[in-house]
Amino acid sequence: MVSNEWYSASTGKERYCTDDESVTNIGGGTPQEGAMSPKNLLATTITDELRLSTNFKGKVIGMSLKDRGAILPAGHFANWAFWFSKTGEFISSTFYGQNIPDWVSSFNQQKRFMPYIDKGWDLLMPKETYNESLADDNKYEGKLYGSAAPVFPYNLKEMYAKNDAGILRATPFGNDLLLDFAKEAIDKEALGTDSDTDFLTVSFSSTDYVGHIIGPRSVELQDTYLRLDRNIADFLEYLDKKVGKGNYLLFLTADHAGAENVTFLKDNKYNVANIPFGEMQKGLKQFSNDTFGADVIADFSNNNVFLNKQVLKDKALDIEEVKTTLSDYLMALPQTKRVYSQQEILHATPNDFYLNCIARGYDPRENGDLVVLFRPGYIEYGTTGTSHGTPYSYDTHVPALFYGWHVKKGESHDKKTITQLAPTLAQLLSITFPNGSECQVLPELFNQK
Repeated sequence: MVSNEWYSASTGKERYCTDDESVTNIGGGTPQEGAMSPKNLLATTITDELRLSTNFKGKVIGMSLKDRGAILPAGHFANWAFWFSKTGEFISSTFYGQNIPDWVSSFNQQKRFMPYIDKGWDLLMPKETYNESLADDNKYEGKLYGSAAPVFPYNLKEMYAKNDAGILRATPFGNDLLLDFAKEAIDKEALGTDSDTDFLTVSFSSTDYVGHIIGPRSVELQDTYLRLDRNIADFLEYLDKKVGKGNYLLFLTADHAGAENVTFLKDNKYNVANIPFGEMQKGLKQFSNDTFGADVIADFSNNNVFLNKQVLKDKALDIEEVKTTLSDYLMALPQTKRVYSQQEILHATPNDFYLNCIARGYDPRENGDLVVLFRPGYIEYGTTGTSHGTPYSYDTHVPALFYGWHVKKGESHDKKTITQLAPTLAQLLSITFPNGSECQVLPELFNQK
């Protein structure tokens, strides 16, 4: 998949990673929120291979505050995937079944999210504890939905009245609610109670929302992580009692990290800038018109430049010459580090680390004719909060933790890639590797004495 949403070279239309108009919502929410499935996922997942290897006896359930965070980890063959709706329910789609399970209906009917809304959000710890953050309410912070300023305490009831239940996602209580739901799933679905391995995927998304909106050095994000740490401890204690210590395997990681706020870096004398992407798009189109006498750009998004092949044909323009000319223009911009053509990407060599990062996620049927790599520290985002989406270490350096069944105490500081997690799990479970996997495992988990 190119991104969360992207312009598709094959269809000429915008796509969302889990959209599926053939299905609809169940359990609540809106039809649009429920028109989701894993149909756009091309490869199998570790959860798919577990279902196949157990002859569909092992259960797989995915859950998240986000639809994609629930659906994609659970794979094609999941029993269920559940995600949080803006109307306050955990919902699913008819891809998984015609009716939501009774236990989910019961959970939703209790409106378990409301006590978190009513309580509001204040600091978990004494104020002086938050010494890894900047001062509360600084110029690098964005505002949460409906709040007057990014400052504690937050009146979530007022924010809810102005918006919907979706505001909970951008507070640590979204994670709290998801943990409540995960425990309910383990109990009511009887996960881990027989000889067939079950797989529960839980994507805690509140850190992402808070980091994006308010920023990486905010008191709000530090408070969210302090609370998430307690969530994880609570979950481990629950699993020890419910499933039994040593009877479950838990792994923890993240799909990305996050960059420093660009304005903060500039104020501290790092020569970087926010990328005004709208202006960049307009500039590229204007250059195209001035140079070729026509707008040859079909789309420019997600760092991908898509050429309009019909315009090239009508104007008798050579596509390689056009790509070279556009590349030269883009390379002259201060934010650009490299511009790669489709041919370069498809013939990537190990010598260019960044090119290989792009090549691993490139599909010529979906991606653009050119891919632009911005310089480190330059971010396509506003002046508050932050984003991600580059191959640089501030985006790709994430934790990887294995705990429980067949895992001995240890640590490694060697370079690893996130693509090693699925084959490692497959090897630990003695099941088939996912069909798109490069099959490189983490050897430390198999060399333990």
